[in-house]
Amino acid sequence: MVTKLLDGKKTAAKFLEKFKVNVEVLKKKTGRVPKLCVILLGDDPASLLYDRKKMQAASQTGMESRLFHLPIDTPEAKLLTLIEKLNKDKNTTGILVQLPLPKHIDGMKILGAIDPAKDVDGFHPVNKGRLAIGDEKSLIPCTPLGILRLLETYKVKIEGAHAVIIGRSNIVGRPLSSLLLNRGATVTTCHSKTKKLGKITRLADILVSAVGRENLIRAKDIKQKAIIVDVAMIRDSKTGKLRGDMDLNNIAGKARLMTPIPGGVGPMTVAMLVGNTLKAFCIQNGLGYDSFQL
Repeated sequence: MVTKLLDGKKTAAKFLEKFKVNVEVLKKKTGRVPKLCVILLGDDPASLLYDRKKMQAASQTGMESRLFHLPIDTPEAKLLTLIEKLNKDKNTTGILVQLPLPKHIDGMKILGAIDPAKDVDGFHPVNKGRLAIGDEKSLIPCTPLGILRLLETYKVKIEGAHAVIIGRSNIVGRPLSSLLLNRGATVTTCHSKTKKLGKITRLADILVSAVGRENLIRAKDIKQKAIIVDVAMIRDSKTGKLRGDMDLNNIAGKARLMTPIPGGVGPMTVAMLVGNTLKAFCIQNGLGYDSFQL
C-alpha cells in the first residue's frame, strides 16, 4: 500500500491565503487590521526562530505583528505589567507568551493574566474550559486545531473513528481529545503510566503522538491503514535532522496517511495562530467569523 502524506506545509499555505483575503475584508470594514504581539524571554535560538516564523506568517496575511524580546531574568511583576498594558491596548488583537517560561515565573499566573479574548494560544483557563464543555466559539489551542484542520482537509472520517492520543498535555493531548470527542470520535488518551501501549495503539484508526521520544511507535504498533499524526520534533544531535515519536520510515507502507517531519503539524500550528488572531479581532469587534473558515 502506498502511504500518502498529510502535507501540513501545503495545507497551511492555503489557509494563510484565505486569511489574507479575510484581513483585507476586515480592513475595508473597520479601517484596521489584526495585530499579534509575541512576548519572548531569553535568547533560545529555537524559540526565537519559531516566533519569527509566527510573525512572518501574520505579516504575510497583511496583519501587524510585534515581538517583545525580554531578558531571561525579567521579573514576573514586569511581565505581568506588560501583559496588562497589552490587554488594555485596543490596537493589540492577540497576545502570545512563548513557553516554556523561566523557573522564577509562574506560568499559570502569566497565562491566566492574558485577556481570554486576546489569548490566541488558547491556553487561558476560560478558553480551555469552554472547549472542554464543547463550546468552540472561543479561542482554541493552535496545535490541536491545526491537526483537526489537517484531517478535515484530507477528508479523514472522524465520526465513529477510534482515536488514540499519546500525551495528555494541556497544549496538545487534552484539547485535541475534546475536539475529536466533539466530532463523534471514540478517544483513548495514553500517557507515561499507560500499560501495554502497543496493544492500545494497534486499535487506533487515528493515532496521534506528542511525547518527544524517538521511535516510540514502530510499524508493529499501528493498525493497517491507520492515520498517523506525529506532533513531536526531536533534533538529532549528530545530523541535525528532525525526527518524531514514530518510526515513519517503517510505518510508511502500512499507514494510509501520515504527517511528514518536518512539514506536518508545525506549519499548521503557525497557520492556526494567525487564524486565531483573525478570530480574536472579530470577537473583539463584534464581527462574525463563521464564513472565514477558521
